[in-house]
Amino acid sequence: MFFTGKKKNRGKESIISSEELLDEKIVSENENDEVKTELSILPDWLDSDEQEYVLRFLNNENKPLKPNQVSLSGIELNTDDEGNLIVTAFVRSSLNKAIQFDSVPIVLIGPDGERIASKVFDLSEIEELPPRSSRPWHFIFSPHEIYTTSIPQDGWQLAFELKKEHSLDLASSWEQSLPEEEKEKLKNLVSSLQPPKPGEVNFMGLQAIHKETGDLHITLLIRNGSDKNINIESLPLIIEDASGDIIASGGFKLEDFEVKANTSKPWTFIFPGALVQKEQPDFSTWKAYPPQQG
Repeated sequence: MFFTGKKKNRGKESIISSEELLDEKIVSENENDEVKTELSILPDWLDSDEQEYVLRFLNNENKPLKPNQVSLSGIELNTDDEGNLIVTAFVRSSLNKAIQFDSVPIVLIGPDGERIASKVFDLSEIEELPPRSSRPWHFIFSPHEIYTTSIPQDGWQLAFELKKEHSLDLASSWEQSLPEEEKEKLKNLVSSLQPPKPGEVNFMGLQAIHKETGDLHITLLIRNGSDKNINIESLPLIIEDASGDIIASGGFKLEDFEVKANTSKPWTFIFPGALVQKEQPDFSTWKAYPPQQG
């Protein structure tokens, strides 16, 4: 079924402190000690003795952990006929006591740091992890939890994602009027993008429509990288097309417009035809920004 005849782990290892993940720490240990983790396999998890042999070999290839650490060490990834991404990894603990997991957000990261997939997993299914042990497990991402069709076979890693994931924030009017399919597309887009830097607020263009009336409808994603909600009362905007020409500029008054912490919020801004400075703008690429960011 998997990893038969494998000679090396295809993924990297990500390590986190047990105190940060589980609020578990044994303070008496020397932090410089090295802890080897023994293989621990759940009953009926394997198809053959050969697979157990391969897993023991691969587990021995893992480097020792330091005390008070938990890690995810990637073995391999595969896709099934339904488009699910199956990532196999060792869940490792260097603690001298057994530990139990709950629901944990986990992200699959590519060789260049790109987000490939993310999901909140119920790791209670792994059952109690013995002291100083390493347990293989399948992490299954369904198609809507995957952000790219380019799946690397090597150099990827699974990682615990403790910080709240940057998410979509929809205004109530959008929540009520937008079809569920479009909401899902926006959620996947926001999840697939590199989040704004801490404290940063930026704008991403989603759609530009030049109406027959001459009006210009610009839909933006307002991205809040701050850990605080922000309120925007007014927003001056400049629109440039693919030629670098300024095709419209104007200011917008916003009422009770809030972008929650660590979220992105879509909104449509309408420039009246009188403010549009180019009859046939090239929207093959374009950008929108406040004047001070030009």
